[in-house]
Amino acid sequence: MACYGVGLLYSLLLLGKKGDLLARVVEPAVGLGLIFHFVSLVESTVLIGHLSWASIHYSESILAFLAMVVFFVFFVGYRTISPGIIIFPLVFVLTFVSAIGQKPMTLTSPLLRSGWIFVHVVLIFTGYAGLFLSCGASLLYLVQERALKSKQSTALMEWVPPLETIDEIGYRSLLFGFPFMTLGLLAGSALAIEKYGPLFFSDPKILGSFLMWAVYMLLLYTRWSSGWRGRRAAFLATFAFLIALGVWAANSFSRVHRFLS
Repeated sequence: MACYGVGLLYSLLLLGKKGDLLARVVEPAVGLGLIFHFVSLVESTVLIGHLSWASIHYSESILAFLAMVVFFVFFVGYRTISPGIIIFPLVFVLTFVSAIGQKPMTLTSPLLRSGWIFVHVVLIFTGYAGLFLSCGASLLYLVQERALKSKQSTALMEWVPPLETIDEIGYRSLLFGFPFMTLGLLAGSALAIEKYGPLFFSDPKILGSFLMWAVYMLLLYTRWSSGWRGRRAAFLATFAFLIALGVWAANSFSRVHRFLS
């Protein structure tokens, strides 16, 4: 968490045009944090004796970990840390909330011990991570475009790659995450229909998840068929991210996905 805190501080300093103070250390710091995070997840699993994805705090930690993994996958490909201004604060908050909220829990349903539930969770969260990165790239695109149109030289223009590169990162992250999101929904649907029957389709969490998938698909479709790029694609990706936040909040009202206390 302390290592991720360096990333958070870097993002805040960057907004204040002082990002150069941590530019050389932020990459190794968050990379080290990712390694420690993996060790923590494995250690927690060993101590508890099973994968505790039914705990909301453990799930937040997994989501933060996968978001950082996806970030580094694209960092290796594009050698730009610019989407980190969105990803770093998000990962820090998720990890912080998870770290201070861990509590012993008991799995009350045999379904939650199924390996398929683990597959469902990892696939869905990887899809989330791709969507988070796409949203981060989209917000950077909008900021950079506005700066270029106003012809004002800002600190952002010094470290953000060209608009074409940002747009490509947003698109590629969608392509990366969509198959995971789709397979995760299929795996979860098959398990839930078997256990809950028709009740499954009326659950707010499920309805929100399919709405998010539809917007996800719309993002890709408009790219392929209508050539939507740039601002329109950025706004739609941001909208999809807001829906994803709503879907996560729906866990509090879901009968199928309610986390155990």
